[in-house]
Amino acid sequence: MQKTRAQTLLRSIWHYRGFIAGSVRREFQSRYRNSMLGAAWMVLNPLAMIVVYTVIFSQIMHARLPNASSQFAYGIYLCAGLLTWGFFTETVSRMQNVFLENGNMIKKLNFPRICLPIITVLNAGLNFGIIFALFLGFLLVSGNFPGWVFFAMLPLLLIQVLFSVGLGIVLGVLNVFFRDIGQLFGIVLQFWFWFTPIVYTVSTLPAGVQTLLKFNPMSALIIAYQGIFISAAWPHWSSLWPVALLSVALCVFGMLLFRKHSGEMVDEL
Repeated sequence: MQKTRAQTLLRSIWHYRGFIAGSVRREFQSRYRNSMLGAAWMVLNPLAMIVVYTVIFSQIMHARLPNASSQFAYGIYLCAGLLTWGFFTETVSRMQNVFLENGNMIKKLNFPRICLPIITVLNAGLNFGIIFALFLGFLLVSGNFPGWVFFAMLPLLLIQVLFSVGLGIVLGVLNVFFRDIGQLFGIVLQFWFWFTPIVYTVSTLPAGVQTLLKFNPMSALIIAYQGIFISAAWPHWSSLWPVALLSVALCVFGMLLFRKHSGEMVDEL
């Protein structure tokens, strides 16, 4: 029964692939339609950010990582954490409002509602892809590209996307019925950011705090990203099993919650 439902869902998504692709394209075009430089801002904004992190933090402020061999090490450390964290927060933040923001479309058009989270993930992924491509360009030019270990990012990104989608769908459904969820999660994200080793290293924290970080699903992912780009080190896969299992569980729970309340959501919207 579950297999049949999954197959039906996949067929529906495939049938509406044109709608999904068109929605992604329209949002990308509309974002810079009335600006003079157009889509060039997609390059200029992240490029400026990368320059600030690598030049100011690594050169002017002389920020260094312990035993770092590159003068750009701290800037690369920051970018590895901030860019992937930004992908996570954009996906979840947009997904928690996706049903509210598209309420009129949900009421007027007949299409699989699951298309909306997919469109959100693809839009966030497109933005991340552009920004991350610039970061990779900097690594190549500066001679800091990690080599083959770079491809260890693919399973990390898969886990992160599953975690973001599962959490985003749960928040998106709950936010329809309890509008304070969106405001509350915005506050949670601020604390979550500082509870994740992005601007600091785990080694600088007291032992008790280091133990607490193990309960933060994003910590294991961010540390693995940073290890790839700073030390060209393969992730410790054993440390990623908990977040991988949590991600799958969240996706399953999110889909069950969405399926159970999809009819009620239309009335609330």
